[in-house]
Amino acid sequence: MAAQNGKDLLIKIDMTGDGLFETAAGLRATRISFNAESVDVTSLESQGGWRELLGGAGVKSAALSGSGIFKDAATDERIRQVFFDGEVPNFQVIIPDFGTIEGAFQIASIEYAGQLQGEATYELSMASAGELSFVAL
Repeated sequence: MAAQNGKDLLIKIDMTGDGLFETAAGLRATRISFNAESVDVTSLESQGGWRELLGGAGVKSAALSGSGIFKDAATDERIRQVFFDGEVPNFQVIIPDFGTIEGAFQIASIEYAGQLQGEATYELSMASAGELSFVAL
């Protein structure tokens, strides 16, 4: 796989609840991480005293984060409202030359910042809130 352009990793939010996704405006950096907890089933009978794990038994989760500039676009307003209303809408993450991840996420935090002679910025982090789907490109 050739090197990919970072600007092509996109976080999109379902704007109306009917599958109409729009890219979160103003993002400059995005990140997704996947996690799976392990379930230790080691016992006195474990071969050679090595730890044993139970495959497929742990809780899976994903975390999304992004940072960028505040543009007061429709997506900025939607993200703020989702946070304050405690909604758990669907998001899409487009990973170039890999695929699309889609599912419900809860916005865990939003941070706004600004400097006297600079633009207003924001950072957000989200946690998966259900099963995610993956469609390969």
